Amino acid sequence: MRSLITAATNKVESYHGFSKWFGFGGFGIIAHNDPIEQEKMIKYNDLIANAVIFHNVVDLTDILRDLKRDGYLIAREDVASLSPYMTSHIKRFGDYLIDLDTVPQTLDEIGAFVLT
Repeated sequence: MRSLITAATNKVESYHGFSKWFGFGGFGIIAHNDPIEQEKMIKYNDLIANAVIFHNVVDLTDILRDLKRDGYLIAREDVASLSPYMTSHIKRFGDYLIDLDTVPQTLDEIGAFVLT
């Protein structure tokens, strides 16, 4: 029971550390006393963190699919040890171009990814 609680706590703390990394302005301190502004800051930060998690999972899935196509054996245990909380490839102070004209492939177009 203790190991299950520790594992769950570690996942939550990993997410908190990950999302805090995106709230770098103001050292994570909410400077407003207005509850509406506080709620906005928390929700916007979670929105950004969740968008990056989604992007990381898409990238990891593409890489795993390529490795499998190249003949590598991928076990569930290996995938279970991966984390979507990566930040090393994120440029917090960079310029980002958003291409709204390019539509991502659907899961049907990409093909199913089955683990061994």
